[in-house]
Amino acid sequence: MTVFREPTARALPPTAVFVSRYHGGSPEEYPVTSLALHVLYGIGGGVGFGLAFESIVVDADEPETVGLVAGVIHAMVLSAFGERVVLDHLLDMDLSTDERAIFHAGHVVYGLALGAWVGSRS
Repeated sequence: MTVFREPTARALPPTAVFVSRYHGGSPEEYPVTSLALHVLYGIGGGVGFGLAFESIVVDADEPETVGLVAGVIHAMVLSAFGERVVLDHLLDMDLSTDERAIFHAGHVVYGLALGAWVGSRS
């Protein structure tokens, strides 16, 4: 998701605003920290998905397909939470329509990649 987002959004992820809010300064001062935190969030979400997905796919005839669908659902739940709770309430960020579209598209890409990878390993 981070790799998709960076060239598309041409800006640091919202974690830069989060880090700057608690450490002071501007978001642009924290490129490495914000990207690392964004990747760590993705890893945490992936681990959670993998643990939950294993119990869902045990009896599936098509684990890759189930993985893709479950991955997108998982990503959209994360995306909705990120938009409504993290961006809107925690960070007071007001994204434009285009920025919101890229935000959600990045999460869909993440969900597809995660679901395909986990499904192919089940």
